[in-house]
Amino acid sequence: MDYEFAFKPGELDRAAQLRTGNDTRNDAGARTLVFWRGKLLADGDGRPVAVGLDHPALADSREPPVFVGLTPEGPRFAADLPLWSPPEDATTIGQFIDQTQQLHAGFPDARFVEIRGLMPTLSRIEGETVATGRALIGWHATHRFCANCGTASAIESAGWVRKCPQCGTQHFPRTDPVVIMAVTRDDRLLLGRSPSWPERMYSLLAGFVEPGETIEAAVRRETLEESAIKVGPVRYVAAQPWPFPMSLMFGCHGEALSEAITVDPVELSDARWVTRSEVLEILAGTHPEINRPRRGAIAGALIEAWAHGKLLDPDYWGN
Repeated sequence: MDYEFAFKPGELDRAAQLRTGNDTRNDAGARTLVFWRGKLLADGDGRPVAVGLDHPALADSREPPVFVGLTPEGPRFAADLPLWSPPEDATTIGQFIDQTQQLHAGFPDARFVEIRGLMPTLSRIEGETVATGRALIGWHATHRFCANCGTASAIESAGWVRKCPQCGTQHFPRTDPVVIMAVTRDDRLLLGRSPSWPERMYSLLAGFVEPGETIEAAVRRETLEESAIKVGPVRYVAAQPWPFPMSLMFGCHGEALSEAITVDPVELSDARWVTRSEVLEILAGTHPEINRPRRGAIAGALIEAWAHGKLLDPDYWGN
């Protein structure tokens, strides 16, 4: 599979039984990944940098590092540095494509790098650790106050719980379900592009699952809302944790019952049917109007699988 996607779980030992004690923090092999505004501290080769829990630069954290899990090298944590500001301009942070890198004086041999650009180079356990850490950090950043009474909450269970000291309410990390769908009709695949995306970038349609919905219903609703295409049978294919900020992508196949496209201009700037031969050109990087999919994301893996007739083959996905 050329478009192997990142962040696959299974190699990180989440060791939930160790979250209530201090053994992991006292372990000689304990190290923490470091994040800033969603970016990851990485070395010149694009490898995640893990530092000691007592590193002086962690003074720029608001809260202690959270426990991510056990790796063969030892316990791994995730730390955020919200109190630090880089000396250089950082106005591009948060844009869809951010190729800037920030240098923290405490880490002279590393830079803060956008994680999407690192996806193809991360090992499986690195990807799972980074995805888990970034999602946890993102949740803590947006859930510092109790949703029940508004009091500042405190970290418990090594970062897997926040508890309100006022009303006692416990809050747990959330994951947002998102559907991403390869919608097909005969020998054609539906692709679309967001108004905010770079030129020539197209992908599969996607959207959040709403309360009270199934995955299948979300596929039909989102496709209809964005493109006016009606979808019939829907099949689950594969999933990918997507820590931007804390989603789980459910890759699906949907059979279109109609083909006339009417684009919702708020969601899409364009949508089109592409033939299998066109998709092969896209994957080869020779299509005149559409770039290759981003490596590491499940969208590219689904597109490639459909192009080669493997989309619904469970052996292909290892399901």
